[in-house]
Amino acid sequence: MDVRGARITVFGMAKSGLAAIDLLKRQGALLRASDCRPLDQLPPPGVDFVIQSPEALADCDIAVLSPGVPPGLPIFQEAASRGVRIVGDVEAASWYLQGPILGITGSNGKTTTTALAGHLLDAAGIPCQVGGNIGRPLASMVDSSRPDQWNVLELSSFQLETSHTLRVRIAAVLNITPDHLDRHGAFDNYAAAKARILLNQAPDDSAVLNAENPAAAALARQAASRVHWFNAGGSVQPGFWRESDQLFANGHAFMPASEIRLRGRHNIENVLAAACCVHLAGAPLEAIRSGVASFAGVEHRIEFVRTVRGVDYYNDSKATNVDATLKALESFDGGLWVILGGKDKNSDYTVLRPLLEARARAVLLIGAAAEKIESHLAGSVELRHCGDLAHAVGFAASHASPAETVLLAPACASFDQFTSYEHRGRTFKELVHALEE
Repeated sequence: MDVRGARITVFGMAKSGLAAIDLLKRQGALLRASDCRPLDQLPPPGVDFVIQSPEALADCDIAVLSPGVPPGLPIFQEAASRGVRIVGDVEAASWYLQGPILGITGSNGKTTTTALAGHLLDAAGIPCQVGGNIGRPLASMVDSSRPDQWNVLELSSFQLETSHTLRVRIAAVLNITPDHLDRHGAFDNYAAAKARILLNQAPDDSAVLNAENPAAAALARQAASRVHWFNAGGSVQPGFWRESDQLFANGHAFMPASEIRLRGRHNIENVLAAACCVHLAGAPLEAIRSGVASFAGVEHRIEFVRTVRGVDYYNDSKATNVDATLKALESFDGGLWVILGGKDKNSDYTVLRPLLEARARAVLLIGAAAEKIESHLAGSVELRHCGDLAHAVGFAASHASPAETVLLAPACASFDQFTSYEHRGRTFKELVHALEE
């Protein structure tokens, strides 16, 4: 797309917004930067800054939104009514990206599956680069993109809801369960945002869907592409599945599930999804098997930290919604001291009750959502208000017995006490490493 001379305002001056400014400036656009808060530093040279307001959209042709900027805000709705084109930073970057996209979305498992897919393509000797919501903005990937190289992207609902022409050649939907309802308002709106990963697919593209997740499986009815399935609970055709201790690819056993190094049934799903995607991209099954066996996981996803006085500590700070916490709880047999809390996302925590009753010694509550979580879990398990992560780790360390496990799986966003889930996870690990033997 030719944006030379176009007046573009980029909203959100974090990593994605700054990368979009750099890319669009080199494409010849006339740029303005905007954020809801004053900048800590000067905007890039030659780019004016205006606080997020109708003034930031004055004489604007295109508004580029970073993922954290909701497109439903009144200023953007009014601008759209005046003919301003409202797009996300992923959409804008895709105008200049070379090479096909392998995109992965879902409520949970996106980052692990995206990282694994890149790892498997590398193991097969297939050129690729990895980014998107996983940490490297798509705008920063444009210069290194090539026509013969796969762009493996983690795509969030925030990124997909503002994408209109993005074509994902291989699109995986891992699962759709309630999340981000504080932004999307209703589950149907959230599911519709996820479904946009299939929006511009053609008949020779591929959709990879979870046969066991109703909302993901339902997308087969609207897919214009070839549908492939994955299933950790039995045979599906065409697709990848687990049966007993074997993983199958379209009817052929290609590796034992015991070679997967990651904990939990949900990670078997992630492996099957990634394997299906990269096989469609040309990776042979032998390379997939060796790549899966060498993949140790991703930081902050049921990450083993250390054992102190016989107690294991696990960091699952990426469990930012209830379904992710359920999957974390399912990965352990019992004896759990579970740290829950943070910024609520309009979630229902009552669904945690059965697993907590069966597997948890106690729940240690932190953050702004503590009282709501207590009201949802009262009577199911011992609840202890700890306030912050330091007090929760300290309480668990002084009360847990050998062979038990302390699990950070908050079921909440991190933004009440931390800048990100990574910040929360790193803080947890620092606290654990500081414990006395």
